[in-house]
Amino acid sequence: MILALDQGTTSSRAILFDVTGAVRGIEQQEFPQHYPQAGWVEHDPEDLWFSQLNVAARVLHAAGVRPQEVRAIGIANQRETVVLWERATGRPVAPAIVWQDRRTTTLCEELRAQGLEPLFRERTGLPLDPYFSAPKVRWLLDHVPGLRARAERGEIAFGTVDTFLLWRLTGGAVHATDVSNAARTLLFDLHRRAWSEELIALMQIPPAMLPAVRPSSTLYGETVSDLFGAPIPIGSLVGDQQAATFGQACHAPGMVKNTYGTGCFLLMNTGARPQRSRHGLLTTVGWQVQDAVTYALEGSVFVAGAAVQWLRDELQVIRTAAEIEALAASVPDSAGVYFVPAFAGLGAPYWDPCARGTVLGLTRGAGRAHLARAVLEAVCFQTGDVLDAMQADYGQPLTALRVDGGMTVNNTLLQMQADLLGIPVTRPAITETTALGAAYLAGLAVGLWQDVEQIGAQWQVDRVFTPQISGDERLSRRDAWHRAVERARNWSCA
Repeated sequence: MILALDQGTTSSRAILFDVTGAVRGIEQQEFPQHYPQAGWVEHDPEDLWFSQLNVAARVLHAAGVRPQEVRAIGIANQRETVVLWERATGRPVAPAIVWQDRRTTTLCEELRAQGLEPLFRERTGLPLDPYFSAPKVRWLLDHVPGLRARAERGEIAFGTVDTFLLWRLTGGAVHATDVSNAARTLLFDLHRRAWSEELIALMQIPPAMLPAVRPSSTLYGETVSDLFGAPIPIGSLVGDQQAATFGQACHAPGMVKNTYGTGCFLLMNTGARPQRSRHGLLTTVGWQVQDAVTYALEGSVFVAGAAVQWLRDELQVIRTAAEIEALAASVPDSAGVYFVPAFAGLGAPYWDPCARGTVLGLTRGAGRAHLARAVLEAVCFQTGDVLDAMQADYGQPLTALRVDGGMTVNNTLLQMQADLLGIPVTRPAITETTALGAAYLAGLAVGLWQDVEQIGAQWQVDRVFTPQISGDERLSRRDAWHRAVERARNWSCA
């Protein structure tokens, strides 16, 4: 067995896989989200740790699997979220600042005004945006009393969530991350595959805080014995979206997957060299197996499933997230209603932190079902914008999209997606591809699978959704969507 830990934005999950890639057990636990101010999103790091530890213990118990039967643990994680903790005790020194958080908008604007964005883009493949980790670290150092002095004395460790979990699992013995997570910090040189001393200095972050950077698939260490009853090797760390791309068997250049979760994340495998984007996408590391590094283009949509949660929790239009499919399918169209879910600004290809959520096209006849349908369509429209940018960067048309994530159980959503893209949308037999990718990478590290080709041969199709609307209708609806986006942009900064 391989035990995959999938630490996400709203829940922690643990999944057991066997050598065929089949799921042998799964446990999930949600944890609280904290919104102390407008645009701020925080987690309690202890919630991340205890929820992840709890589901790991539960899945082993429920499946009747002894720790000695687990060949390795693979860890996939929400990526840009920042945790700082004391090296001496392992205790967090502040709430975790979540990737969705926008409090560092002003800092990013100041760095951009100094003409530094081209340097950051060239070195890291990323724009100067609050989305990424380094501005969050800088904010904590500047705002938590005494923290900068402690960090300069080497007392404070920084990590994305993978690093924090690794530290806790190994009892503080290992402070490391992998290349895919390091590539999301604004501090990692894609070309040298190492931390950039120049960018670290510009961000005013003490270098002693940073973890070591290692391949995605490698032996990181072992869990301390008292956590599970026996030590278990840790064989992979990998960002959740890169893990899903690997789990989707997008192992060849030009292959694309989209994960529909809290946000949407499209990744295209671009091969052994980083490809610079000229259309608002991120150039990032996909994964590293031994010495072989795979790069990717990525487009990040900040709000997807989170919009369904908004309908459920704030508007109470639905009681459960699953109800949205039947409600949206109860009407033939959205009656001209367009919803732009810019709750935390807009991600790729717009990168507008000042955009805010907007509903347009309302008439007296618009009701709950039309709004529900508009929410699902918004997910598909945003995906279409990112896919357009991807095709422009890659220089070749994309002929298919592989999809995964919690929202892909929604057949109505996937049919909408195929209609609005004009290409087939393929759902795999195993949709737990984030955890599966982490498991495969961990299994490679311990020899459970021999190579990437063996893993790719295990990927299977569940269903293919094909376009059912005309090209003219597709263009008309996407044009209306783009007009709606323009009305949502630059709202909070105007």
